[in-house]
Amino acid sequence: MARFEMASDRTFPTPALAEERISAFLRSVYGWMCVGLGITAVTAFVIAASPEVVFAIARNRLLFWGLMIAQLGIVFALSARVEKLAPATAALLFVVYSALTGVTLSFLLLVYTGASIASTFLVAAVMFSSLAMYGTLTHRDLQGAGQFLFMGLVGVVIASLVNIFWQNDGLGFVISFIGVIVFTGLTAYDAQRLRAMALALPSGHSGSYAVVGALALYLDFINLFLMLLRFTGSRRD
Repeated sequence: MARFEMASDRTFPTPALAEERISAFLRSVYGWMCVGLGITAVTAFVIAASPEVVFAIARNRLLFWGLMIAQLGIVFALSARVEKLAPATAALLFVVYSALTGVTLSFLLLVYTGASIASTFLVAAVMFSSLAMYGTLTHRDLQGAGQFLFMGLVGVVIASLVNIFWQNDGLGFVISFIGVIVFTGLTAYDAQRLRAMALALPSGHSGSYAVVGALALYLDFINLFLMLLRFTGSRRD
């Protein structure tokens, strides 16, 4: 997703006030992230309960690409217009995005076994939590690593688009391997960036930014889960 910056309100809160502001902002961010994941999971299960609907989406190229374009449009709208969006509008866009992601991921429930999806989700959750905690607590500046990881993200996206048409298993394995590295790194980087964001935001303007921050972490988690699933997922017979 597009990276975004914001101007500081040039206030310098006391350490106690700073930690309170950070905690409140991060609670909102992770709360919205969990809401998004919940909506995605419920939507995926509901759609997958009707395999004919999943197959209809997969076979209808216009509908499938329409869903993908709609998701990209929402991501760019949230990232580019975060300063102008009302919190309620940002929240609505995030909910819609989460539901659309559930639709596009519903086919996974028909391709992979429930046990392998659950175990991969658990592994991804543990990895994500550990890296998010590291990014939040570490005093090491991850800005340089973030720029490198963003270039890696662009490479993964381009290679994935190429492989949609090429369908090369070897390239898919390489993409997944690099993708795990990229999204684990981005999780730590985004977690640190969100901590800094909490202090840089003008007072009373955190609502929309919390939703966009949740979207960043949501994307890190979903993509990490998908990359791991290619390694650990067991396909149905």
